[in-house]
Amino acid sequence: MSGTRLTVADVAADLVAEQEALDAVVAELADEAWETATPSPRWSVGDQVAHLTYFDRTAAQAIVDPDGFRAAVEALMGVAGGGGTAVDDLTIGPFRELAAADRLAVWRDGRRELAEAAAGLAEDARVPWYGPSMSGKSFLTARLMEVWAHGQDVLDAVGGERPATDRLRHIAQLGVITRGWSYANRRMEAPEAEVDVVLDAPSGDTWTWGPGDATDVVRGTAEDFCLVVTQRRHADDTALEMVGGAARDWMVRAQAFAGPPTDGPSAGTF
Repeated sequence: MSGTRLTVADVAADLVAEQEALDAVVAELADEAWETATPSPRWSVGDQVAHLTYFDRTAAQAIVDPDGFRAAVEALMGVAGGGGTAVDDLTIGPFRELAAADRLAVWRDGRRELAEAAAGLAEDARVPWYGPSMSGKSFLTARLMEVWAHGQDVLDAVGGERPATDRLRHIAQLGVITRGWSYANRRMEAPEAEVDVVLDAPSGDTWTWGPGDATDVVRGTAEDFCLVVTQRRHADDTALEMVGGAARDWMVRAQAFAGPPTDGPSAGTF
């Protein structure tokens, strides 16, 4: 993966592999385990899968039917201002009445729709989404990050296993390039100091970002870095080494996903 130029098809294949890795966990769960509470407030294991189902379907729609997708965005934004559980009622509510096997089946159907839609994406395609449009590769990378991050919530709830793979490079890349966003989203100025990122890949490779001689450095495993930038772990609950104030300040604010600013779990949660 390192040193090669990825295509849309490469990212699409890794997305499918990441979905299948989570499928292998939830497919083995007893029906009652789907109701287990996860670290996301109010969300069960089944709700996590339902969330992925809804947005896999809308992602497929965004590719093949942009006008229909824009109507779906308006519907979502229309309820978002109401607060409370309105968004959950729209996005995951319809799936809550389904049996576990049926929820798994509709997730698989939604994934299939997305894979078929992604197969037709040109390398230079732009895809509309809930914010600015995205390149095809960035769009599918964001979906991969979603399934991995929500999959972590499921794993934390049920104690399942999902071996780390070099697919984490997609998420780590997002984590690095969204450093500025993590501050802009909070209406803050990012520190001017550059930060080197040096990560140990599951395969044994070393992945690096940054100028290579920065005073501030984030160093550790790719998995720990991805857990932090997706806000599934506080930096202090990982083995990440943060050298310099700018490095630490970034890691405690990191947010590699869109949406309003959030802080993730507090130190000591895990």
